[in-house]
Amino acid sequence: MNLIIPSVFLSVFGLFNLFGLNQELFFRQLVYCLVGFGLYFLVKSIGRHFFRANSRFFYYFFLVALAVTYIVGVEARGSKRWLDFFLFRFQASEFFKPFFILFLSEYLFSGDVFKNDLNLFLKSFVYFFVPFFIIFKQPDLANAGAFLFIYLLIVFFSKIPKKYLFSFFGAVMAMLPLGWFFLKGYQKARLVSFMSPHLDTQGIAYNMIQAMITVGSGKFFGRGLGLGTQSRLFFLPENTTDFAFASLVEQFGFFGGFFIIFFYGLLIYFVAKRTIKFYFDRTEEGRSKFLYCLGMLVYLSFQVFINVGMNMGLMPVAGVALPFISYGGSSILALLIGFALMP
Repeated sequence: MNLIIPSVFLSVFGLFNLFGLNQELFFRQLVYCLVGFGLYFLVKSIGRHFFRANSRFFYYFFLVALAVTYIVGVEARGSKRWLDFFLFRFQASEFFKPFFILFLSEYLFSGDVFKNDLNLFLKSFVYFFVPFFIIFKQPDLANAGAFLFIYLLIVFFSKIPKKYLFSFFGAVMAMLPLGWFFLKGYQKARLVSFMSPHLDTQGIAYNMIQAMITVGSGKFFGRGLGLGTQSRLFFLPENTTDFAFASLVEQFGFFGGFFIIFFYGLLIYFVAKRTIKFYFDRTEEGRSKFLYCLGMLVYLSFQVFINVGMNMGLMPVAGVALPFISYGGSSILALLIGFALMP
């Protein structure tokens, strides 16, 4: 229940924020929240053992969903990230995160897989790289980055010898400059605008600059519910999704933003507390639980730090949802499923 209380408070803040921006989205998000918390208790009642035993099935199921999304998904702003089921849009990359973490944590501590450490590392890399590549090609650089961080930290704290990971990391760093040539034009522009926003204030840097203006316009107590001029008059693009935090701060001010960060801090603290608890458990099952909690800690922290950072001009603009605050059902449902699967 420790995870549910701050999640409910964050959801309420997110709903109030949407109510002040778009009442139609408010009612849709309310349904997503109710379904999400219902799923949390459903997964809890089924039990973690069922999902652990079938983690391989869920891995391949969502991998197929990713591939189908890439082929026939709904295209928006040049990206194919969603499957349209008429009543809702399904984002496979979000749902895949908790099941990828569960599968990888089980795979690295199952049976006698450690007879060949190099073979284990190579197989784990393949399990990571296939979904990573599909997500990168959607293109969804931010979520691909989330999978990379999750994979690296889980493998680092597994029993796989560090020499393999350091070799992989060295190869990645050596090839990093070449990655520039694989980025889409708008992705390159976002990175350039982050480093030098003054170069194109009315173009690619516009979103980031407007987000900072919106945050500042809220001052200490905010302009009031539904009275945010930057967000209501659409000077701030994506005011209910990528830049929902800026919209919220404009309406509720520094005071509201502080409480949002406080509740995220509580969530991260509770997940970190469980992670540390299982770190000292040297049994096979205990190590698997530790890796799962660690993966969820990276998952949650990455989403929060990247989104809040880009809203305040501290990070490059990326399509990362802020859990419980950004409009959309996939992010809420996936994170609550992830919480339900925590030991």
